[in-house]
Formats: sequence, structure tokens, C-alpha cells
Amino acid sequence: MGVFLQARLGSTRLPRKALLPLAGATVLQLAMRALARVEAGVHALLTEPASRSAFAGLAREEGFQLFVGSEQDVLDRFCRAAARFGVRRVVRATGDNPLVSPAQVRSLLELHEARGWQLSHYLGPPLGTGVEVVEAQALAEAGKEARDPYEREHVTPYLYRHPERFGVGEPPCPAQWHLPEARVTLDTAEDYERLRALFGELYRGEPLETEELVAWLRERR
Repeated sequence: MGVFLQARLGSTRLPRKALLPLAGATVLQLAMRALARVEAGVHALLTEPASRSAFAGLAREEGFQLFVGSEQDVLDRFCRAAARFGVRRVVRATGDNPLVSPAQVRSLLELHEARGWQLSHYLGPPLGTGVEVVEAQALAEAGKEARDPYEREHVTPYLYRHPERFGVGEPPCPAQWHLPEARVTLDTAEDYERLRALFGELYRGEPLETEELVAWLRERR
């Protein structure tokens, strides 16, 4: 299995957001540190040529391999990475989510395996804490057949659009993680200020558990 974290520097709304400082590290490093707690044969940072030099040292420091692929065709980037590393299953995460939850990943992986899904994600946790799990064979089929630019840029839409072919699991998350209206991803300057406040109050040097995050967010609604 491969844990693949995708990131690039070219965000239009918040440029270079993956390298913004947060809790004594960068946003990208916090995501890698959380995902490193998921047992896998490969942990890799998937990026594009213009971001390679900025990310290479951080990936090496956090024990992630660096894979460089297409900037716009992120589906192709994932397909090529899965083939390069020889993985059967992929955990897909994004570098603008420093609160990605290793506990959620492990829980989802168990369900994904038990149900025989080809693509899965939890419904209901705060936006920015979850991942997708996808079978490499399904990715490869999408990579060969997807034509819509949106399907190439966002990796999994082709699979969601063809439920007659691919088993898609969308289970509700456990109650202690459920807060679908909450947003802790990083996309704007306002998001960044919110994350700085959150980490300032909660972070103790270890990845935050989603239930602690949800309790904190509920108190402030």
C-alpha cells in the first residue's frame, strides 16, 4: 500500500500555502507527520516539476519519497506513482490539510478492505481531516479512459461518475468525528488564521485526534 500526499506551490488563492509556518513546522510537514503514522510500504509526496526543489528537502526530512509528475494531469501523476512504487492500494491525501487524521485512515482502511470497495471515503468529518482510499487497478482504468479535464485534475471523479463499474463506499464516520459543517482545510488567508489559532490552543507536538478537534470546534459554534 502507498500513502500518497499530493502538493504543489501554485495555489492561486493562497500561493505557497504548503510552506506556510504552523506550530514550528510547515503545513506540509504537519500533514506528512500525521500520515507517517499510517503503516504502509510507501510514503510518498507527489508533486510537479516547479515544486520539486522546494519540497525535496522536506520530504527527505520526514521520510517521504518524492515523485514528480504532471502539473495539471494529477490523475496521471497518481497512476504513474502507483506503477513506479508497485502498490496495490493508495491512500490519497492533500498537502493543504495539516489536520489529516491517521486514526481516520486506519479506520477507513479496515472498512474498505472488509467491504471490497475500489474507492472510499468517510462522510461527515470536518473538511480537511479525511482521505480517500482507492485501488491502484481502478486508478489505472481511470487513467486510460478519463477524458474530461476535471477528471484528470482531481484524480477520482471518473470513478465516482461510473458507479456501475467501480464499487464506491461512502460510509458515515463514527459519531465522535462527525461535524460536516466544520472546515479545517487551508485555502485562504482566513483559513490560515483559523488554523494558527486552533494549533495555538490544541497542538502539543503530536498529530491532533479528530475527536479532540471536533470537541473544540463544537464549543465555539
